Amino acid sequence: MTENSGFRQKRPIQRDLSVGEVAMRSGVAVSALHFYERQGLIRSWRNNGNQRRYPREVLRRVAVIKIAQRTGIPLASIKEALSTLPNQRTPTVEDWRRLSAQWRAELDERIEKLTQLRDNLTGCIGCGCLSIRDCPLRNPHDELASEGPGARLLERHE
Repeated sequence: MTENSGFRQKRPIQRDLSVGEVAMRSGVAVSALHFYERQGLIRSWRNNGNQRRYPREVLRRVAVIKIAQRTGIPLASIKEALSTLPNQRTPTVEDWRRLSAQWRAELDERIEKLTQLRDNLTGCIGCGCLSIRDCPLRNPHDELASEGPGARLLERHE
């Protein structure tokens, strides 16, 4: 703020940010921001000096991308969800609520599978393979290949 005739005036908020400012504010590397842009997750424009400029709203999008990636949501799903948000205005609370609802079922399913994996692995690690016949990780002679890819016995327990 600046002093002017005894009144405090607010400085106008800079609307657009440089790639360095976005990186610093978001905690994401410049190279990651460029990658997100190439993938169509975020957008920028170029100023007269050919420098990338980002709207301030990109900070929220980058935060959502980071959190979604940490939970294991694929970039393609993130891109699809972000494409439902408006580009011409700052997304509202309702916009974000709608976006998060798209991921709720996927996250619930992922949590359930991770819980089952954790519980099954705890049993396997602690068992010492005393019951090799019932072990869900045992697959002699690759007999389960005919059923398809993946950990077939573990997936049966779901």
